[in-house]
Amino acid sequence: MEQHHTLETSRLRHVALLGNFLPRKCGIATFTSDTHAALTERFPDLRVDVYAMDDHPGRYEYPPEVVAAIPQHDPAAHVEAARAISESGAQALWVQHEYGIYGGPAGENLIALLDRLTIPVVATLHTILEHPSEDERRVLEALLRRCSKVIVMAEKGREILKRVHGADDRAIVTIPHGVPDRPFVAPETMKGRFGWEGRKVILTFGLLAPNKGIETMIAAMPDIVAVEPRALYVVLGATHPNLVAHEGEIYRDQLKTLAQEKGVADHVRFVDAFVEQEPLLDYLQAADIYVTPYSNPAQITSGTLSYAVGVGKAVVSTPYVHATEILADRHGVLVGFGDSGGFAHEIARLLTDDNERQALSHRAYARGRTMLWPRLAERAIEVLDNARTAKPRRLNQRVVDITPIEPDISAVERMSDTTGMLQHSVYSVPDRNHGYCIDDNARALILMCKMEDLDPVVRDKWIGIYASFIQFAWNPEKQRFRNFMRFDRSWSEEAGSEDSNGRTIWALGVAANRAKPRKHRDWALSLYDATATLALQLRSPRAMAFAMLGAAEMLAAHPGHSLSRELLERFGEDLIALLDKARRPEWSWFEIVLAYDNARLPEALLRAGKALERDDFIAVGLETLEWIRDRQLSPEGRFRAVGTESFGREYADPLPFDQQPLEAQAMVDACDAAFTATGDRSWIAEAMRAYRWYLGANDLDLPLATSQDGGCFDGLMPTGLNRNQGAESILALQLASCAISVLSKVTENVAGPEVAAA
Repeated sequence: MEQHHTLETSRLRHVALLGNFLPRKCGIATFTSDTHAALTERFPDLRVDVYAMDDHPGRYEYPPEVVAAIPQHDPAAHVEAARAISESGAQALWVQHEYGIYGGPAGENLIALLDRLTIPVVATLHTILEHPSEDERRVLEALLRRCSKVIVMAEKGREILKRVHGADDRAIVTIPHGVPDRPFVAPETMKGRFGWEGRKVILTFGLLAPNKGIETMIAAMPDIVAVEPRALYVVLGATHPNLVAHEGEIYRDQLKTLAQEKGVADHVRFVDAFVEQEPLLDYLQAADIYVTPYSNPAQITSGTLSYAVGVGKAVVSTPYVHATEILADRHGVLVGFGDSGGFAHEIARLLTDDNERQALSHRAYARGRTMLWPRLAERAIEVLDNARTAKPRRLNQRVVDITPIEPDISAVERMSDTTGMLQHSVYSVPDRNHGYCIDDNARALILMCKMEDLDPVVRDKWIGIYASFIQFAWNPEKQRFRNFMRFDRSWSEEAGSEDSNGRTIWALGVAANRAKPRKHRDWALSLYDATATLALQLRSPRAMAFAMLGAAEMLAAHPGHSLSRELLERFGEDLIALLDKARRPEWSWFEIVLAYDNARLPEALLRAGKALERDDFIAVGLETLEWIRDRQLSPEGRFRAVGTESFGREYADPLPFDQQPLEAQAMVDACDAAFTATGDRSWIAEAMRAYRWYLGANDLDLPLATSQDGGCFDGLMPTGLNRNQGAESILALQLASCAISVLSKVTENVAGPEVAAA
């Protein structure tokens, strides 16, 4: 006998279950509800949290096992559900997949949810299409990539996944649809409950819709009645809610009219009700024959067919995928699609041959015993637990010696052409579709000015290109720099954002102070003087901080530069005023939310305090830097960049994903500013902690830096690396490497304290 892996030998204690759920009326809701019941009954110690997809928020009164309802068409709700699943401590997620129950094209909101999770995911596929649309293919293949395993209910599903989607056979598990455990009974013992005494009952069950083939059976009834006058065809089930919403009960009325036209109105009965499981099983046990005349050959699963087999019904069906497999080897009878004559012949034969009908019923019941819900629960837990234990474990090790990378412009050059530096890439290949932006070209100019060991000819070439981009971006009519440029060198806007303008002023200040050739310093000073008054209009805290960093550089090159001094003093006071307004006992920050490039705010105060000899600026800079540092530490003591999902959450601790290289660079530079302002070498250790994030000392133990070519991946996602290498990420790594290179020369103790690894 096959031995199933159960909780007695497993450490799996908590799973999340995602799908529709009763009282929502649909087959997926019934399946998910039955699955939950089977899991909790078979494994009483297992915690199973249900996340129910909700097509009509507020309509359903979900039972307590539903911990959250997810509005189907709300993308943000899908992401919020992922957060809830992560915070719950669930060890694995079991998804019930059907294209129509998740929002977005072909249910793509599901993929957004899964992308926020680090736990293993297993999905049961309720529909597998031979000819998927572009959206259906895209979504299913994204799901296949994310799942540790996918469950199909028929072997045909496995074959389609491999042939149509190139799925790995090893990732596919076949687990038949579950069925309840009911004793085998003679139909006559149950017919009195429904007033069917003395009738030979043929039953179809399910939400009424045109694809169910009911017309075929009604057309067959005259011939059946001619052979067996006691025949009664019962059509059990409410009309599909979507059909009712669009046309009411027109379809049901058409079927009733058809029965009258065929002269069998007294032999066809419609039961308009959504029937729960227990009464449904009563109906099934009271029937002599169960029929599924479905018209869709590709139907992979039918819960009602499984239930009919489970209680031992003689089944006559069209040869759709699930029926072909479950009724194979003389466990049922197959008739061609739309073949009313075939249905009439086979049903009449079975109704008039009690021995054959009873033998078929007993064979079906025997097959159903292999499909009981406890067997499904055991197999599913085995799959979920194997997925959990197969997840790579992180080694318990101490990260002590991760050698910093020497600055390298290879990847910067790869992303640049004679116009400037392109914004984005697909993996490491520049993506021309998104063109250029002044943000990246300003950062690239800063890098060319800060890199110490760079061939003068190479430096001169690239400073000229990036400086030319900035110069061309200036719009004297708007008194602003433009930001976004298309690949054809046309501008997408007349004036860029405050942050992009502040960052450009910063780059000009750096070039005026640090560019090696005098010609470039003179150019930067001239353009700074012509444009930097725009900074006086800035109100974004980060834009002010960027302008302050540029002003501090300009003041270092030209101590009497009055505009730069004014910017440092005014914006320094403004930042402190923002801090005073937003401050709470546990919140020492300039805004009530966290955003990107956070450490630039304290860095600006520290650099301004040093330049102006303002101890109050330095004190506030240190206070807020310590505060943001503490919120960017993992429990293991590693740097954990504020995740982009944290943005906009008022007075809330940061979330861990997505982590982006910009944050680590900002922290390195801010720690450098703290060391410069105070001489406290512990800030060098903090800078190294943040820098090691690029090298693999992070939540996922994955290096973002590609040391062989100076590249950097775009971020840490819950499921791994974002393997694109855009300009912002590459520049963040290279600028951080420049800063670390300088700090390494200050002290021999660059390693700092040991940083624990998960």
